[in-house]
Amino acid sequence: MWSSRSGHAQASHRQRPVPRKRHVVRWLNCELDGIVQPVQTVPASSASAQRRLEVHRAVRELLSEQGFRMSMDAVAARAGCSKQTLYAHFGSKQELMRSVMQEYLDMATARLDDGVDDPRTALLGFALEHLERLSDPLVASTRQLLGDEATQFPEEARALYRGGCETLHQRLAEWLARAMRRGQLRHDDPHYAAELLMGMIVGLDLERRRFAMPSRDTDALRDRWAGFAVDAFLRAFAPTPATAP
Repeated sequence: MWSSRSGHAQASHRQRPVPRKRHVVRWLNCELDGIVQPVQTVPASSASAQRRLEVHRAVRELLSEQGFRMSMDAVAARAGCSKQTLYAHFGSKQELMRSVMQEYLDMATARLDDGVDDPRTALLGFALEHLERLSDPLVASTRQLLGDEATQFPEEARALYRGGCETLHQRLAEWLARAMRRGQLRHDDPHYAAELLMGMIVGLDLERRRFAMPSRDTDALRDRWAGFAVDAFLRAFAPTPATAP
C-alpha cells in the first residue's frame, strides 16, 4: 500500500499543466431565440475601410448637391461621424476631396496593368471604366454643378482638376510611353496621344448630356463606342515595321 507521504511525493512530481496563452478577442453579445451568443467584431482595419467608404460616398453625394460649398460639418453629418474624426483621418477638406479622387483614379487605371500583354485589352478596359463612370447620373450632376461654380471657386476648381483629370491624363500617358518603348505602339508624344485617346473615348457624350440630348446610356452602346475608339487609336499608332516587336 502507498503511504500518505509517498502519495504526496508522487503528486508533487506530476507535471503541472502549462498555462495556455490567452488571445484577447473582442466580442459583442447577440441574442438569438432568447439565447445570448458571442459574435466576433469586425477587425479594426475592416471597420476603418468601411468608414472610409461611407465618408467617400457622403462626399460624392454632397458635391452633387452643394458643389464647392460642401463643408466638413455636412460630410460628418451625412457619413454619421464627428468632424474631429474627419480631420484626424484626412487633415483638411482639400485632402478629403483628393482622397475621393484617388479612389476613382485607382479604379479607372486598374486595367492599365503592365502585366497585360495585349494593348487593346488594357485600353478597352480603361475606356469602358471611364465611360461607365462618366455615365453615372451622380457624376454628371456633379460635373455640371462644379463647372458652373468654377469661376466662383477658382482655387478649389483648379485643385480638383489637377487631382482628377490631369492625373488621369498623366497616368495614361505614362502607360502609353511604356507601350511605345516596348514597340507595341508607334513612337510619338505620349501626352498628346493620351489626350487624343481620352477625347476619342468620351466623344460628344458630355455635350449631349449637357443639353439633355440622348447619350450612350446603355452598356451595349458604350461597349460598341469604346471598341470603335480604341481600335481607331491603335490603327493610328500602329508600330512601324522597324519598331514592331
